[in-house]
Amino acid sequence: MDSEKKAQSNQGVQVISRAAEILRVLKNDNSGLSLGQIAERVRLPRSTVQRIVNALLSERLVMSSSAEGGLRLGSEIQSLAAAGRVNMTELVHPVLTDLARRTKETVDLAVFRDEHMVFLDQVVGTHRLRTVSAVGEVFPMTDTANGKAALSLFEDDRVAAIASRELKGGGESQRPLSDFLREIEDIRKTGIAWDLDEHTQGISAAGFAFQDPVGLTYAISVPVPSHRFGALKESLADQLTDARAAVLKLV
Repeated sequence: MDSEKKAQSNQGVQVISRAAEILRVLKNDNSGLSLGQIAERVRLPRSTVQRIVNALLSERLVMSSSAEGGLRLGSEIQSLAAAGRVNMTELVHPVLTDLARRTKETVDLAVFRDEHMVFLDQVVGTHRLRTVSAVGEVFPMTDTANGKAALSLFEDDRVAAIASRELKGGGESQRPLSDFLREIEDIRKTGIAWDLDEHTQGISAAGFAFQDPVGLTYAISVPVPSHRFGALKESLADQLTDARAAVLKLV
């Protein structure tokens, strides 16, 4: 009897695994696939795929996308995704708090939105002279540490498109796009972006970026009054590297 229960349990796990594989195939090509196309991609008999798809259809995890019988992810998937969406501000706030405690500096969290960085959260440093920005404030991409860090996660053509629009407003001191793109390459190698009195005279910053499971891009940065930034720069890079590792374990 025990062996029969174990066999049934293993069979149930196998069905769940196969169903998940079918859903992933549909996620990667959500324009609609036929049963034969799905069977070919998951390397299962068409009859097996048919049984699993019928169950997924009844649960609205899969839906028919055309009169020809194409299949795609169903509405229930969106509901489950929305219910499981992580509040990134809450998730990484302990990392911000720990980084602020260790550096004694202000630490910010921002998200990439409409080709700008929007502040979501902040832990204020303990120095008497410190930097503070309002949650909801919008910052540019090309002269801020969080903006540069976010851009380093994008493809080159997207970086160039966003950066060129911003850099055109630089007047006579406009920075060449080629020079900016070289800086982005350096950020990709180190994981750390810098703002050395670029956005606001007297304030420098360092930061890193990361993406959540649905592809939203965030950045954590540490703005510091420039008169003490030089002495902190090396240790700040190490602290941010550690914080980045901690965040990546969470997301």
